[in-house]
Amino acid sequence: MAKKAPQKARAKGTPNSAVKDTVSLIKREARTIEGKILDRQKPSLRLPLRALANVKYSVNKGHFEMRGKAKERTLTVNTVKTFAQTLRLMALSKELVEDDDIASKREAYYVSKNWGDARFLEQPESDTVMDDLEALFAVNREQLGFIPEEKGGDVAGQLVVLDQDRDTGQPLRIDCTKFGSGAYSIPISVEHLGFETKADFVLVIETSAMFQRLVKHNYWKQANCILISMGGVPTRACRRFTRRLADEKKIPVYVFVDGDPYGFMNIYRTLKVGSGNAAHLNEYFCVPQARFLGVTPQDIIDYKLPTHPLQDVDVKRAKDAMKNDPFVQHYKPWQRALEQLISMGVRAEQQALATHGLNYVIERYLPEKLEHPEKFLP
Repeated sequence: MAKKAPQKARAKGTPNSAVKDTVSLIKREARTIEGKILDRQKPSLRLPLRALANVKYSVNKGHFEMRGKAKERTLTVNTVKTFAQTLRLMALSKELVEDDDIASKREAYYVSKNWGDARFLEQPESDTVMDDLEALFAVNREQLGFIPEEKGGDVAGQLVVLDQDRDTGQPLRIDCTKFGSGAYSIPISVEHLGFETKADFVLVIETSAMFQRLVKHNYWKQANCILISMGGVPTRACRRFTRRLADEKKIPVYVFVDGDPYGFMNIYRTLKVGSGNAAHLNEYFCVPQARFLGVTPQDIIDYKLPTHPLQDVDVKRAKDAMKNDPFVQHYKPWQRALEQLISMGVRAEQQALATHGLNYVIERYLPEKLEHPEKFLP
């Protein structure tokens, strides 16, 4: 018998509409499956095909959209285990949402160890089924009660985040200028947050080390900006936080990452327009307002940055983007940037700016770049 997920008392008041909607979606799908079984028909699940080949870039909306291809998961002898796992994960999700509880992706994998033959053997299996459920119901995994292992990102600078006390419901004003040498951590769910700011722009930064340097020297005060650390590929909480902030406060978003195909396509492009794997939710987890500040291939030349050779995987990633990525295919400046990087045969990290002095990035690079945002890559 499956082990019951831990329960937690819900705050006083009726469940919110998002909770009701999620539970009703799960119940509706379960009733459909039950009905087919009672009618002696093979039950099935129709899942959107999550791949770059099934997306298009919408210029007007500013993000990747699904083209509509789907896969049918029908209960057969060959699919019985995956079908059972899908239903068990749906049941776990319903329980989590109703109990106002959460489970990390890793915890969900371990809960399945109580499911007998339906248990997941490795976490990638449970992650894939979790992504399928997200696509099936067209809601994000946090609404299903599942959370990522990593934190959402860090924030410092000219921003007050409006939150509320979990126990009392009293409002909280979190001033991101008052964390000393630290920073505000973006929570896994950001829909309830409000913002107050008079900043001129948001600077989203790839590496934690560069973020810490800018925080250490109060760069946000000098530039009157908000600093957000992605710490690599941005989590969905980080992307959603940045999107809501940009939308609500009508503030520009500039992105500062390493000068390599991974920084361009896996980090920047994911932040700006989303990914093929999560195209069903990209409209919520992308920042169409984002512009690419650097490091560009031309920066490597203009600032005489030390470099590393492009690896075969870098070249392949860049060529694949030019051939298959709808975002790159739409923007000729990105095609030219990738071609330039390939022809140069090198890549450069953010920290390479330190060759001119530890605070060169603050004293010269960022000020010079920010004088001409019109030249930023789209």
